[in-house]
Amino acid sequence: MIIEHNSRNPLYRIPFGAVPCLSTVVLRLFAKTDEIPRGISLVYAFGSNKPSTLPMHYAYSIARGSLYETEIVMPETTGLLWYYFIIHTNSQTWYYGNNPNRLGGLGQAYPEPPPPYQITIYKQDFQTPKWFQNAIIYQIFPDRFAKGDMDSFTAGQGDIIHRSWNEQPYYKKEQFGGTYLSNDFFGGNLDGILKKLPYLHDLGISAIYLNPIFKAYSNHKYDVGDYEVIDPMFGSNVLFQQLCREASKYEIRIILDGVFSHTGSNSKYFNKEGTYPSLGAYQSKESPYYPWYTFQNHPDDYESWWGFKTLPQTNELNPSFMDYILTSPDSIVKRWLHLGASGWRLDVADELPPDFIKTMRKEVKSVKPDAVLIGEVWEDASNKISYGQQREYLLGDELDSVMNYPLRKALINFACGHLDSYEFGMLIASLHENYPREAFYSLMNFLSTHDVERILTALGDAPPADQLSRDAKAVFALDDAKMILAVKRLENVVLLQMTLPGVPSVYYGDEVGLQGYDDPFNRTTYPWGKENKKVFSIYKRMINLRKEHSIFVKGDFEIIYMYQSCFAFARYDKKKLIVVSVNMNTEKQVFTRLDLARFHPSHAINLGTHNSIPMSDGIIGYDLAPLSYRIIEVDRFISKSSPP
Repeated sequence: MIIEHNSRNPLYRIPFGAVPCLSTVVLRLFAKTDEIPRGISLVYAFGSNKPSTLPMHYAYSIARGSLYETEIVMPETTGLLWYYFIIHTNSQTWYYGNNPNRLGGLGQAYPEPPPPYQITIYKQDFQTPKWFQNAIIYQIFPDRFAKGDMDSFTAGQGDIIHRSWNEQPYYKKEQFGGTYLSNDFFGGNLDGILKKLPYLHDLGISAIYLNPIFKAYSNHKYDVGDYEVIDPMFGSNVLFQQLCREASKYEIRIILDGVFSHTGSNSKYFNKEGTYPSLGAYQSKESPYYPWYTFQNHPDDYESWWGFKTLPQTNELNPSFMDYILTSPDSIVKRWLHLGASGWRLDVADELPPDFIKTMRKEVKSVKPDAVLIGEVWEDASNKISYGQQREYLLGDELDSVMNYPLRKALINFACGHLDSYEFGMLIASLHENYPREAFYSLMNFLSTHDVERILTALGDAPPADQLSRDAKAVFALDDAKMILAVKRLENVVLLQMTLPGVPSVYYGDEVGLQGYDDPFNRTTYPWGKENKKVFSIYKRMINLRKEHSIFVKGDFEIIYMYQSCFAFARYDKKKLIVVSVNMNTEKQVFTRLDLARFHPSHAINLGTHNSIPMSDGIIGYDLAPLSYRIIEVDRFISKSSPP
């Protein structure tokens, strides 16, 4: 018996991928058997509801077998629909479902109920900000990017540790006097960012994502002390407004980091150290902030973020906390939008209750409809389960975008030879299938952040982090041979980052060759005057490529070639097609043969050289040298009978 269903093939499922509420989805199954099936059924369930069964009817014969089909009208509410098939013959029963990796596409037969396929159902009016889809983000860790003219140290608390700009960040508790405090500062600030706006504009940046800038004790500011005030070491509320105004002149928007699942213990809300004049929750049960936290035994036994006592956990759904952060006319999220911000990135979105995020979307969009909401989610956000609850980040009521950690992991593993092109392509195709189009084209596609190792370190075959001591990490740098390898891989990886659907994000200093393992080694200062010019030229060239061709922003997407270390995809519209192909092998040349006939090509050129590429019956072939790429631009011949 041969059974087949492919969730990404229109022969088997129409329409492709995620669908709006109340859509009709046609599902088909191919069966070639020695005996006529007694019955073929579709089993489906919406969310956690009890499964339902639909009979499938014979549609037509194909390839000496038969296609069976049925259709389902999607529910009027958002969520996930799961399905698989049952095939009964006189002698046995077979099940057909998703592949064992649950990546969609071609499935397989099982002797028992299988892993199901997923259909994502989202709101019909779900839209994400168009400016954001067109953006190129630059992420800045404010203390480490640029100083400007103001002196940050004169505005800091008394026990900060002053550091020289080119030193290594402190990385062990002994350097802080016995307790890891993260209070070593280098003096970067908002004035420094303001002074570097021409540089960012020239690089091609159109949005800046700032790690937290509100008043806090640490250099990272994830221990919020006062949501209402810019930390004096970074500047002031007035300087923030000036930054937003000046950035807008360069068509650059500012996105803030929202840390709402916890505050600092040294905050005006908790006030464990007595730093603030307010009556904090730690100091008294009579504090107006006491209901914001959970105490098992007041004052020292309280819930904290991942056990860090300096980060007391908030009760996000507490009415007074919701009012202060979200719903009041002068709430924190609204206030900073009024002062010039264009959106928020939500720290640890998994740990924020769904009702908090839903309310935040409603309140934020009421003030600034095109403000963007991005969530920190490390997995496929379409089917993420957090604390036993199926999350609904990208169905239209919560986020616009999430940080695309799955893509980062896939890019690194593909570049370093841990995945072949088929495995890499399956991971990308799964995201394409599971996410609503608006969300897929708004994913924050990054290569490094403040939480993960720098991309050059990841691509340079550096020793695994768990095999090195912190002292070894602090002094580690790629040797010359590994640096050459990392930069060659980087060129292909940045090309993919800039041309795949989604919004590219550059972590400060990546574009000039910064290296480093994870926190705090990924938070070194920007090396002004010591930039790696070869790395910079790669970023500059690839960013320009994206900006020069709008098809990389809004064009349709299709994977068209996966063979060994060679991967190729198409971005296209009704008039034009651009094919991007890469070879990730470090030694072998690969011959690539692309069949573009279905796109009705009329003429193809090598983008960059503008040399014509021979084409026969829509087929082109070319060699890809080790660690090389090819970008091909194709004009399409469109007649009235041609498909789009």
